[in-house]
Amino acid sequence: MAGDCIRIDKWLWQARFFKTRSLAAGTVSAGRLRLNGARMAKPGHVVGPGDVLTFPQAGHIRVVRVLACGIRRGPAPEAQTLYDDLAPPEAES
Repeated sequence: MAGDCIRIDKWLWQARFFKTRSLAAGTVSAGRLRLNGARMAKPGHVVGPGDVLTFPQAGHIRVVRVLACGIRRGPAPEAQTLYDDLAPPEAES
């Protein structure tokens, strides 16, 4: 059961949404992340498969479903297996 949950800041870092874990923790601490629709302010809160995260990144709002917790920060293709992007990028005109 220990592999079923992971801290939000650590998961965001492992999934390569943020370059450092400190940046991920700062986003959560500032209240700019929602977990299943509820605003989170503690980077130590845990997430697991099935949870939906909503947060800003590079001027866009990201909505992702956690598919797996992961065990390390691996290469980008490995990190992409940790989540399902629910908000596809908008087409630029």
